[in-house]
Amino acid sequence: MNSKLLATGFSLMCFFSMSAEKYTIQSPDNRLSVTVSTGTNTTYQVDFDGKRILDPSPISMTFDNGASIGRNMKVKDVIKDSSDKIIKPVIRQKSASIRDNYNSMKLLSDGYNIEFRVYDDGLAYRFHTDFPDSLKVLSEEATFCFPADFDALFPEERTMLSAQQPVFKPMKLSEIATDKFCSTPILLKADDKVRVFISESDLESYPGMFLRKQGKHELAGKYAAVSLEDYRTDDRQIFPTKRADYIAKVNGTRNFPWRAMIVTDNDANLITNQLIYKLAPESKGDFSWVKPGKIAWDWYNALVLTGVDFKCGVNNDTYKYYIDFASRNNIEYVVIDDGWSEAWDVTKTIPEINIPELVAYGKNKNVDLILWVSWAPFREKIDEAFDKFNEWGVKGIKMDFMNRDDQEMVDFYYEVARKAADHKMLVDFHGAYKPTGWIHTFPNVLTSEGVAGLENHKWGSFVTPKHNVTLPFTRMVAGPMDYTPGAMKNLHEKDHQINFNLPASVGTRCHQLGMYVVYESPLQMLADTPTAYEKEPECMQFLSQVPVVWDETKVISAAVGEHIIVARRNGDTWYLGGMAGEKGGSFEIPLDFIKGNKTMTSWEDGVNVDLNAEDFAVRTKKVKAGDKISISMYDGGGFAAIIK
Repeated sequence: MNSKLLATGFSLMCFFSMSAEKYTIQSPDNRLSVTVSTGTNTTYQVDFDGKRILDPSPISMTFDNGASIGRNMKVKDVIKDSSDKIIKPVIRQKSASIRDNYNSMKLLSDGYNIEFRVYDDGLAYRFHTDFPDSLKVLSEEATFCFPADFDALFPEERTMLSAQQPVFKPMKLSEIATDKFCSTPILLKADDKVRVFISESDLESYPGMFLRKQGKHELAGKYAAVSLEDYRTDDRQIFPTKRADYIAKVNGTRNFPWRAMIVTDNDANLITNQLIYKLAPESKGDFSWVKPGKIAWDWYNALVLTGVDFKCGVNNDTYKYYIDFASRNNIEYVVIDDGWSEAWDVTKTIPEINIPELVAYGKNKNVDLILWVSWAPFREKIDEAFDKFNEWGVKGIKMDFMNRDDQEMVDFYYEVARKAADHKMLVDFHGAYKPTGWIHTFPNVLTSEGVAGLENHKWGSFVTPKHNVTLPFTRMVAGPMDYTPGAMKNLHEKDHQINFNLPASVGTRCHQLGMYVVYESPLQMLADTPTAYEKEPECMQFLSQVPVVWDETKVISAAVGEHIIVARRNGDTWYLGGMAGEKGGSFEIPLDFIKGNKTMTSWEDGVNVDLNAEDFAVRTKKVKAGDKISISMYDGGGFAAIIK
């Protein structure tokens, strides 16, 4: 088919629908408006402050029972409602309380309904079906027809068998080829002010949403089909080799995932937005046992210790050293990463490792253990493994290498989260798709990867300061982000060299320290080796104090890909974190959020940081409410401070 005709066809589908009726709902502050039209196609359009953000965009689902909901929709009733309540999150990722304020509209038809929620800072819709029997979802139409050639940060993917660790490429919509697709979330820029963020929430027993380019300014949902046959590798992986002609097999009565869109007129609001969290179902049961904390991590630093009298590696002596380090520095956990178990049996350790002995050693020093597992061997013995880990006294798992989000894999995530909760164990998903509200539904799932983080410095230089200050406005908006910061070997981008066992980060030392306040992860890694940290007592003065959960968050200054400065409160103490992209600068911080007289200790890029990225200075000064402080961050630099 002629590509120009194909593009025109998609555009016509976006703009024309034989509308029988129109239904409108607005945000509580009336700035955001959604207009739904029903008829041949059901479409929705979005306006913000009177400006079109989304042209009429078709939505529908097709099932193997012949139903095509959203097509030729006959609305039987319209239910409008509003909600304004306060959520007290079990895990304080951003704040101790969250206002959940929205207007809703539910369009009821035969056998299904479509619900829209509109908040001051975003909107979402979802389908609900009431069919009597289970059925197969053949396709879902989730279309985003933009009115102009918006700028996008396009997280391109080459395959749907992906760990979803993209670099966010700046592109015009028109520059994205029609054969390209991306993972979500994605961030678009409508003009100098308005930002549009697209992702999903409450993804249960359904494939994750990718977005493919269609037409000139349109994106459309793309979903992995159900796996029918797979192949087991020697490297503890299972890959689909044959897929079905449908994307999900579902119960006839159920809610489908929320298709979520954040709309804001400044970059800072993306940092404090909690739409994905609010849309997810609330947790059930008691999660008071969940303990967030920092983790001493072994894999990034290849277990390389110096000045010790034993051979470092995957053995008890090495992990006892990690436990000792964690205990001295108020670090709650040590993770034992790859190599501790037999390849396909996670209930059996290698001879050099004795988990009960390490657990007992850690318990005497107030340090708990988390075990890394590869998902495929873990799935084969999931119940036996959880029981064994409980018997050993392990407090959590770090599950890795899933690298897909078809229905089968999403189901497995939920199985792991539930069974971990039953065993009072924490979960960190690695090799994972982005979070979709897990921490609201399962507060024991404290963090996840799905991000191109620090470990990529072991084999590449593409994780740059610009990338690092893009993540808070993109991937982190979806939920907690296990970037694994904390490198003590730091090089400027022009000087970066790859060394797998002795890696260095790109950017300054304070760029790394700033991450501990900027990046949200209620399980936060210290990625470098204990002996590297022991040579940096001034950095450990900060890292041993900085918390991982927050009662309050304030964004001081923010620009996507350029810089970010955040203030966060835990108890009566405030923490400041700053990160600069390619270009640094000077910034003024008004201390209007503190009360009374305080002492501020700051970690700042040093006077010779241009010559050595590891150069920093520690300064202490008296401050009081209403003061203004000036800070400077070098190119790829950063800033951190404690005010108490």
